[in-house]
Amino acid sequence: MAEGPRLAVVGAGPAGLAAALAAAARGVRVTLVAAAEQAGGQFYRQPAAALGAARPQALHHQWRTWERLRAGLGRHLATGRLTHLTDHHVWCVAADPVSGTFGVHALRGPAQEEGVTVRADAVLLATGGYERVLPFPGWTLPGVVTAGGAQAMLKGGLVLPGRTAVVAGSGPLLLPVATGLVTAGARVAALVESAGPAALLRRAPALAAQPGKLAEGAGYAARLLRHGVRTLPGHTVVAAHGTDRLEAVTVAALGREGHLRPGSARRIRCDTLAVGHGMLPHTDLAETLGCTLSGTAVRVDDEQRTDVPGVWAAGEATGVGGAELALAEGHIAGCSAAARLHGSAPAPRRSAAAARARRRLREFATALDAAFEPPAGWAGRLPDDTVVCRCEEVTAGEVRRAVDPLGAGDLRTVKLLSRAGMGWCQGRMCAPAVAGLAGCPLTAGRRPFARPVPLGVLAGLPDTEAGPPDAD
Repeated sequence: MAEGPRLAVVGAGPAGLAAALAAAARGVRVTLVAAAEQAGGQFYRQPAAALGAARPQALHHQWRTWERLRAGLGRHLATGRLTHLTDHHVWCVAADPVSGTFGVHALRGPAQEEGVTVRADAVLLATGGYERVLPFPGWTLPGVVTAGGAQAMLKGGLVLPGRTAVVAGSGPLLLPVATGLVTAGARVAALVESAGPAALLRRAPALAAQPGKLAEGAGYAARLLRHGVRTLPGHTVVAAHGTDRLEAVTVAALGREGHLRPGSARRIRCDTLAVGHGMLPHTDLAETLGCTLSGTAVRVDDEQRTDVPGVWAAGEATGVGGAELALAEGHIAGCSAAARLHGSAPAPRRSAAAARARRRLREFATALDAAFEPPAGWAGRLPDDTVVCRCEEVTAGEVRRAVDPLGAGDLRTVKLLSRAGMGWCQGRMCAPAVAGLAGCPLTAGRRPFARPVPLGVLAGLPDTEAGPPDAD
């Protein structure tokens, strides 16, 4: 195969796949680096072949889109234009100021103890997002999982997290999670959504601009209705109860400014609580490269370029908006990267349809974000003895004491005074909750590594390089 410019795409979800296929189709040698054993990301997560799933499409929508992506991936793999490195956990992307190339450093294999470096002329970050976790009394009990975690168990492992579930929190993810669970045979005792109908009505014009999305949501709601799932809008989980594991949850109605309505609390028996309050962008790798963030997302231009030369970003890392938006952004980014690597500007007409879709879907996502904000006042309701940082067992009271009387005004100072965020996850899970309790902005951590790295891997970096089969 003829030599050509090299592009490393980090992440094999919708954005990463769309970008990799677009770039490979335009003569770029693409290395697709992903932590999972199969392509698809969370949205198109597939069960292991050994499980012998007869109808995996039953757990998905937009299956035809996935089939097109999978077929395109197979074609480019067969030609050698694209290399797919599975089970590669990227911990750092570094630019070489001398050569102008990039090193994508990863840990290979399930043990994550073998270091690998992929060399590329440009990098495209499609690192996705992660769930926002807000604590409450009992949230550390076995049986309490995130909404996305429950979905991953079902899609990837074909297992139910429990027999009787409550799905709770805020955001559009709750609908497919509840529908997936009840379709797979679980009893969903309640769908508890903190946003009320009024929040959606206020954004009706923006939401109505995407009738397909509304029809999709209505389809989920209809299936839940057929299964007799009770829906509680304008409610929130107050506490989870149990001894060795979850046995029940208490939910209550929300009034104005997030206050709990007196007398509205009710106890629901269940063995599983799938809870989530939306998503946040994964920006660790972008931060180590020095990419500017806009709020909590990577800032990009109309071509999906970051402000670091040679680095593109697409999908949830640039702002959470769903799979269709990620596909549009990935296509635009892949076309742009290919053109720039070949020394030319991208032809606007090649990405015109994707650009129009991106604009519409971004406006829709902005409206959804506003409608499904986490419930107001949640931090004030949290008892002092509630664990907030699970790694270091830091409680809400300790975080509050770091602010008053100790005077912490930002996440870093709270971390230094309370140890919240000093554990294994380095604040990736607890940072939103700590920021809410401290009343400070959720800011980037600027960690040097995106995940823990063995010292032996760091010591052996110069001798542990790998890339596409025909790389130097």
